[in-house]
Amino acid sequence: MPNATVIAGIEIPSTSPVFLGVVGFHVLVGLACVVTGAGAMLSRKAPGRHPNFGAAYYWGLVAVFASASALAVVRWQEDYHLFLLGMGSFSAGFIGRSARRQRWQGWARWHITGMGLSYILLLTAFYVDNGKSLPLWRDLPTIAFWLLPAAVGVPLLLHALLRHPLARSPGVKPRPAAPAARRIKSIAGKSPK
Repeated sequence: MPNATVIAGIEIPSTSPVFLGVVGFHVLVGLACVVTGAGAMLSRKAPGRHPNFGAAYYWGLVAVFASASALAVVRWQEDYHLFLLGMGSFSAGFIGRSARRQRWQGWARWHITGMGLSYILLLTAFYVDNGKSLPLWRDLPTIAFWLLPAAVGVPLLLHALLRHPLARSPGVKPRPAAPAARRIKSIAGKSPK
């Protein structure tokens, strides 16, 4: 390809400094998403690290989707499928984040599913676009770039849904404790009013 730039063995189909600048930005925020997404998944689900990593992942995902959209518009025939994967990843992440922030009914299940699918689709887009240039991956059939991230990610996602106590029993709310006086009467054998 005469109008291409090769960086680290990956062919970029342009020599335009603007296009290459957008690609460079896209790669940096994409890498940040991979790291912060993994950080959110692997950290304790409590205030602190998990929500901080999660917020960084989400805003990185916004930047990845914006830059991917710009790159896809320039090369629509070749990259429309990457735009669709990016839109799916961003949409899933938006749903996952909204479920948590707005406390939808069964929010934990929505949050885990949305954020997990977002990460799977992010990795799928990366491998579909770059798999042919990566060691080991270049020896795989093209369909593997589309299926392997889900083949690994979906079982992990299902495991998380089955393991998280709020995702296992959506909509079940703990019964409120009776006032102390009612509990004492109940224990003493008198029926509470």
